[in-house]
Amino acid sequence: MQDVNNFDAVKIGLASPEQIRAWSHGEVKKPETINYRTLKPERDGLFDERIFGPTRDWECHCGKYKRIRFKGIICDRCGVEVTRAKVRRERMGHISLAAPVCHIWYLKGVPSRIGLLLDMSPRALERVVYFASYVVIDPGTTPLQKKQLLSESEYREMRERYGQSFRAGMGAEAIRELLAEIDVEKLSRQLRAELREAGGQKRMKILKRLEVVEAFRKSGNKPTWMILDVIPVIPPDLRPMVQLDGGRFATSDLNDLYRRVINRNNRLKRLLDLGAPEIIVRNEKRMLQEAVDALIDNGRRGRPVTGPNNRPLKSLSDMLKGKQGRFRQNLLGKRVDYSGRSVIVVGPKLKLHQCGLPKEMALELFKPFVMKRLVDRNLAQNIKSAKRMVERARPEVWDVLEDVVREHPVLLNRAPTLHRLGIQAFEPVLIEGKAIQVHPLVCTAYNADFDGDQMAVHVPLSAAAQAEARLLMLSAYNILSPAYGRAITSPTRDIVFGCYYLTQEKAGARGEGKVFSTPTEAVMAYEAGAVELHARIKVRLTRDSEPVETTVGRVIFNEAIPEELRFINDVCDRKVLAQIVSEAYSRLGSSKTVQLLDALKDLGFRYATKSGSGIAIDDIVIPPEKDRILKEAEKQIDAIEQQYRRGLITEGERYQRAIDVWTKATEEITEAMLRGFDPFNPLYMMAISGARGNIQQIRQLAGMRGLMTDPSGRIIELPIKANFREGLTVLEYFISTHGQRKGLADTAIRTSESGYLTRRLVDVAQDVVVRDEDCKTTEGIRLTAIKEGHEVVVPLRDRIVGRVAAEDVIPPRKRKPIVQADQEIDEDTAAQIEEEGVESVLVRSVLTCKSRYGVCAKCYGRNLATGKLVEIGEAVGIIAAQSIGEPGTQLTMRTFHTGGVAGFDITQGLPRVEELFEARRPKWQAVIAEVAGRVRLEEAKGGRRLIVTGKDGAEQVATIPHGVRLRVSEGDRVEPGDQLTEGPVNPHDILRIKGLEAVQTYLVQEIQSVYRSQGVDINDKH
Repeated sequence: MQDVNNFDAVKIGLASPEQIRAWSHGEVKKPETINYRTLKPERDGLFDERIFGPTRDWECHCGKYKRIRFKGIICDRCGVEVTRAKVRRERMGHISLAAPVCHIWYLKGVPSRIGLLLDMSPRALERVVYFASYVVIDPGTTPLQKKQLLSESEYREMRERYGQSFRAGMGAEAIRELLAEIDVEKLSRQLRAELREAGGQKRMKILKRLEVVEAFRKSGNKPTWMILDVIPVIPPDLRPMVQLDGGRFATSDLNDLYRRVINRNNRLKRLLDLGAPEIIVRNEKRMLQEAVDALIDNGRRGRPVTGPNNRPLKSLSDMLKGKQGRFRQNLLGKRVDYSGRSVIVVGPKLKLHQCGLPKEMALELFKPFVMKRLVDRNLAQNIKSAKRMVERARPEVWDVLEDVVREHPVLLNRAPTLHRLGIQAFEPVLIEGKAIQVHPLVCTAYNADFDGDQMAVHVPLSAAAQAEARLLMLSAYNILSPAYGRAITSPTRDIVFGCYYLTQEKAGARGEGKVFSTPTEAVMAYEAGAVELHARIKVRLTRDSEPVETTVGRVIFNEAIPEELRFINDVCDRKVLAQIVSEAYSRLGSSKTVQLLDALKDLGFRYATKSGSGIAIDDIVIPPEKDRILKEAEKQIDAIEQQYRRGLITEGERYQRAIDVWTKATEEITEAMLRGFDPFNPLYMMAISGARGNIQQIRQLAGMRGLMTDPSGRIIELPIKANFREGLTVLEYFISTHGQRKGLADTAIRTSESGYLTRRLVDVAQDVVVRDEDCKTTEGIRLTAIKEGHEVVVPLRDRIVGRVAAEDVIPPRKRKPIVQADQEIDEDTAAQIEEEGVESVLVRSVLTCKSRYGVCAKCYGRNLATGKLVEIGEAVGIIAAQSIGEPGTQLTMRTFHTGGVAGFDITQGLPRVEELFEARRPKWQAVIAEVAGRVRLEEAKGGRRLIVTGKDGAEQVATIPHGVRLRVSEGDRVEPGDQLTEGPVNPHDILRIKGLEAVQTYLVQEIQSVYRSQGVDINDKH
């Protein structure tokens, strides 16, 4: 017997009837399961012990043989083999069908394999299989066509006309006859011959057929095997039946599905024996076909078979597929021992590499380790007494636990794990209580907050696992984000607020203008109350330097900063802090950075508390100019209305102008509001420092809410003039509910959609691994700064940093290269390249990598998570998929309506990203020039006709409907691939006209622009 648990791969394929009978240990003839009185399996039933093996170890059905010594004997009374009960997990049975049935996967799957082989449409096949039409098997001497469908009445008419000179049939039997006639070798040759002549749609069809024919030819499977005349019955322990407390039975759905098949099969046998009328037999055959369909894939055709509570029964296919299927539920993701979960709370006193673990939880997780240590120290005589000690939680147990935990990292994971930073290692610190404490700075990576989130703890057991956790997964080594290469554990929220408050300046504060000889002296003066925290003072920082004008707060702040990075004499908001951390990492390495982060954390929390700031209603200051701005806007609206009534402007123009007026008014009020804020206003400080909230939210509190959209995404031209402090009128409140409802619905959809996107990305990218040092290619891609209009959105240095140059980079009017080919471009060189006025740089890229498998290190460049060149073996495909999928939840789900007449939809956010990755043909796609030449425009019915005439007289004609904006005008010169109208471009067109590299560049830039519009930063290489 081969070992069932030891295998390398799983594949799914066709089984021949002989093979199914060979697997089987006997035929299941009756639909009975177990006897409800004796609770023993019924003979010939679905749980029969003769077929599947005994229910108890070494014991036959009738009890004549009980003991291991009778191993292998087959009982002469009941016919059960004496063996282990475990065989009921692996022994199969079979059901011999009275009439052949069609396998639903090969009939209804897309594309229909039977349909392609027989060259019949799936609709026609279905009519035959389910006994709705006859199919001509052999036309004989009649004018009928082979495989022609005949209805009941047509069939009778033909029989009367031609008698027995032709053969026709229905059901799976007829299909089997047709399949049996196929000679795969011959058909393959015939299709290849046809392929040479065919073109267009016909060619596509032949290719599809050839694919299936070749698969049959190579595998040696026979087409007739797609029609079943024997069905395997899976082992009973994989479809168990258990007794519940109340004496009732719970059973697997498969048993119900098998019972229906057996019942119908037995009834059909009886009808055939009795020689029942054709119509009754036919109906029974159809029911048998449907029963087998439901067993194999319930719900694939027609309404699914339901159980007692109207729930569809789970068929064999459902057992395998989807999140709850065998693979994802039990094989790829099991529940593991040595794990626990609890609510998380903040641990402000922890170091970055620590987490607080509740004592009781730790004791349970580390139980075996503690027990061994107790025995080693002679505190317990044997394992059993050690276990008793642990369970009674004796005082000495806690000391041992401290010891065990000290050098043993644990893994913390928060679901959903969207990228690799969703699971990190920490050194546990034992704490009282029942909640896990988490360091505040790792929350960004986990996307965690303390409003009831839970986290799971796992214990790495083996020495290798512990080493991996300590050296690769420890939170202190995961400071940089693999998606964009800057610090992800940079200060946020309270820490930012505290540091911002600390480094603020206040004119006219107590002690302004004082001069101190050392920083220490300044701090002492502050502690004595002689100087205020925000007072402008002069301090001599080192013995022989000039005094610097700064504030006491900044002196205190700089004490937390490593000497190499001092002196930071600025107000420190979130961006500045993130910069400090990134710079510390690149200049001083990770251990110094971790110290800096912890120092900043303590400082930030301390001074956020000391500032004593909170938000009161009076902190929301409404700008006094608000009324005036609104009155002016209303005047302009009246003027626009008047122009519209006189017929000077169209409805579309009126709408657009009204929107513009209100947008401008909202902006003016926002500016007035910001001017009116005191720099120490807590609300203002929070938003400006980047601690929480933004200007838009403050505008809604203190300015005006502004324009809202209706459910379709169109902007309602009536703005909400009030803000939240004044309160909204009933109408305003209702207008504003549209947007909020859409927001909530969006969030729910977005999470699942982006998770699905990540799965598909991982699926295609999982085998991309760094395999070689250098593939020696000289090709690459040319990078330039990305501009929108005249504004630079992404400077050149940000795009080339961490890439390997594909050629020498020589600045204009110079001979000496800044970087030589095959050299990595670091931050300093990138800045120098930009300063010297280099417009574009040719860099190595994964798109042009010549490695046979995966990619090479030089083409990939820097590993963003370490800041060094990528190492061989790094799974860069998975990192890329996670980096793109993880921010997917932040993208919008919406399609914007620009309003106006054409009712154009601009797909944005997640749907746009999906559209690009799947390379679908976008809606409202733009027209692209196919030839080089001049543009001519003519009026046409329903729009305009655009004609491009080339030099050689080649013409491209496109009709453009009204309302579509043109990008070109009469007489313009265009090149192939130029966009002629507004709208998204079809990537297939770019590929056809401009080639592979152009379409790659287009896709990267388009996907990036979606993420950039949401403020999400991802490196191009992903």
